[in-house]
Amino acid sequence: MSDAVVIGSGPNGLVAANVLADAGWSVDVLEAQPEPGGGVRSDRGAHPDFVSDVCSAFYPMGVASPVMRALSLERYGLRWRHAPAVLAHPLPGGRCAVLERDVHRTAESLEELGAGDGEAWTRLYRRWEHIGDDLLAALFGPFPPLRAGASMAARLRAAGMLRMVRFLLSPVRRAGEEEFSGPGGRLLLAGSALHTDLSPESTGGTAFGWLLTMIGQQYGWPVPEGGAGELTGALVRRLEARGGRVHCDTPVTSVVVAGGRAAGVRTACGETVRAGRAVLADVSAPALYGGLVGWEHLPSALRADMRRFQWDLATFKVDWALSGPIPWSSPGAARAGTVHLASGMDALTGYCADLATGRVPGEPFMLLGQMSTADPTRSPSGTESVWAYTHVPQRVTGDAGPDGITGVWDERESTAMADRMERLIERYAPGFRERVVDRRVIDPPAFQRHNANLRNGALNGGTSAPHQQLVFRPVPGGLGRPETPVPGLYLASASAHPGGGVHGACGANAARAALRADGPLGRLVVRPALAALRRGAHRNSGTRGPT
Repeated sequence: MSDAVVIGSGPNGLVAANVLADAGWSVDVLEAQPEPGGGVRSDRGAHPDFVSDVCSAFYPMGVASPVMRALSLERYGLRWRHAPAVLAHPLPGGRCAVLERDVHRTAESLEELGAGDGEAWTRLYRRWEHIGDDLLAALFGPFPPLRAGASMAARLRAAGMLRMVRFLLSPVRRAGEEEFSGPGGRLLLAGSALHTDLSPESTGGTAFGWLLTMIGQQYGWPVPEGGAGELTGALVRRLEARGGRVHCDTPVTSVVVAGGRAAGVRTACGETVRAGRAVLADVSAPALYGGLVGWEHLPSALRADMRRFQWDLATFKVDWALSGPIPWSSPGAARAGTVHLASGMDALTGYCADLATGRVPGEPFMLLGQMSTADPTRSPSGTESVWAYTHVPQRVTGDAGPDGITGVWDERESTAMADRMERLIERYAPGFRERVVDRRVIDPPAFQRHNANLRNGALNGGTSAPHQQLVFRPVPGGLGRPETPVPGLYLASASAHPGGGVHGACGANAARAALRADGPLGRLVVRPALAALRRGAHRNSGTRGPT
């Protein structure tokens, strides 16, 4: 019997295990797949000579997160690599907005696209320098962020705080219009906001766009040398150095509840793995509630709340092996690790409108990664390892394009969607298709087969919209905390606050909650207080819903 069992070896699960091991706990991590990592894995699936990242690839939050930085993974073999430029958004006609590592060079790029926009970008970055550390601490720490929130409020004072909150809550289209005269800064913010499932008109979109671009300005958007799997490898090596163990090919089928507490887990082969202190679940909320934990152990209101749980959008991805670099019409795009492709703000809105109505976008917004540009070890000299993904509806009602895609994602539909993406790249880089040596298509069902937590490629553990954030994540009554209605069981996945992204905060918050609850103060004060709060929240939420 170990002190803790962690279900799932994604980055949150491995971070949770490391935090517990640092505290002296014995930890077993159980992973259903043949290798650890969840969405942080790499392979040679597109071509034997090319390294491809299966899901996530660039890690701005990984280098900025206080949680990940505290683990000092560089001591365990992790080496970060950076492309010459962070992010590019090419425009029709050869112009291009470029987020550089140097704020003055970014400002120069944006000034060429709109008078005064260089100073506007610098002003936004000065705002970040003023509160960025406190904001990251507030975002990635437990909710509510009392200490970091107080520090940020003191820095901004009353009037400044209100202006900052207004800015962060603004739709990214509106914030871009207020801050910039030209398209460059607007699109850098909006494209970054659309890494989530928000639209340019969504409340709070600016918070995501500003956060990602400012992290990029300060830290870059780096990649692990050798592939995403090297980040997982460093987490595993660090854990094993502290006595923790990772068991692959070990699917968990249920959480064992005994005496009103989580006492361990049961695996697919029928083995019971006991946990003396805690069980931490790096799985989606729908997989945990009513799945690994039966409804008989949960409040009736939670079942109704989970019926309303909203997934984020599905994902469609293509990996390419190219004989040479992408022949961009915009030279700035050739220097960037990440490239956003959309003709303008209205195209982003149209794309999101298609998604909102269940249609596969006819002109998809694409996130593209030039991996060899960032890390030359990814492919032979002179070639390029590339991926791009776009979002599609979880439930397809029609196709806004010409191919009649229905969402069955058979070979015809997946080929048609991949060809649609290639035609869009060709528009900005004539000759792209001539350089394709091979490609791999990862459609929504393939994401889910790779990792059951990625429902059709839902990468963020549930929508990023305000109605499922903070105290509403994953459901109202969760108090924005990793504790669950079952004592000793903690939600450690992206379905918990603060949500998606490879930052490790969901896992670290769950581990710290388990440590607090196991201490004398936790047993006497914290556990009873949280139990009372949860009971009150679930009572107040009502009990209507399926039975």
